[in-house]
Amino acid sequence: MSHPLPASAHPAAADETVARPAMTRMESKAEAISRAAMETIQQEVARREAKTAQLRAARLAKEASERAALAAKPAPVKRKAASAR
Repeated sequence: MSHPLPASAHPAAADETVARPAMTRMESKAEAISRAAMETIQQEVARREAKTAQLRAARLAKEASERAALAAKPAPVKRKAASAR
């Protein structure tokens, strides 16, 4: 009966830096393109989130000023309807 080795006995677990085979020219080019695309996507996401935050702040400020204007405005005086005599 064979017993499995504990995780610490495995060479890959003991040394996390496992040597990878060198990438081919096509693989390295694909990796560079992928990295550039991901960087562009991350920049666009950051730009979109910043714009959203700016628009949200502007909307909240506008809503607050509208509420303040309504609160400052005196309530209209209600008149009783003239009775027909």
